[in-house]
Formats: sequence, structure tokens, C-alpha cells
Amino acid sequence: QVQLVESGGGLVQPGGSLRLSCAASRSIFSFNAMGWYRQAPGKERELVAMITSIGDTNYADSAKGRFTISRDRAKNTVYLQMNSLKPEDTAVYYCYAAGPLGRDWGQGTQVTVSS
Repeated sequence: QVQLVESGGGLVQPGGSLRLSCAASRSIFSFNAMGWYRQAPGKERELVAMITSIGDTNYADSAKGRFTISRDRAKNTVYLQMNSLKPEDTAVYYCYAAGPLGRDWGQGTQVTVSS
């Protein structure tokens, strides 16, 4: 099992930016994939972005062109850079790591986009 610690959430105005971080307790390259889901009140959890061990990325349609997922091997950290934020991006964002035994999740970080 891996420990995932998220940070970087907060309150931002529409059009603003935030960078979420997900620090893993072991090498991020030990996982098949890592990424971010989000869950807004009353809605199902949805995939936002993911990156595979070989660096392939995938984004939700709502995130394409605005969000970028990246990683830092030395820091065992995955990032989600979010630009041009909209009120509909408001949600709790969860980091995950997918390995041979299933997925591990972080505790979540709140992102609120509001004026």
C-alpha cells in the first residue's frame, strides 16, 4: 500500500489557476498509472487526468486545453496544473495510484472556484 498526500487546493476566482500536488510514499514509477479524479456535491466521481508509467496522458474533455498532468521522479510527486478555472471545476480532487493489487487513494483536496 502507498500513502498519497495531496496539497494545493483552495479558493480561486474564475479564470485563475491552481497546482495540485500528490506526493507518494514510494517511487511513482512503481505504478501502472497515477492521476486525479474529482467529485462535486451530488455528482459521481469522475476522472480528470491520468498519466501512465511510460508517460502517456489522458484527460477528461472538460480538462483538455486547461489542465496539465505532470510528474517529478525525484520528488515522487504528480502534479495537476489547472488554468482558466471555472465554477464547474469546484469539487474535491483525489489523487490515485494504480498498481497490480488495485488502486490507492489520497484523502482529497478541496478546490473552490468562486468570485
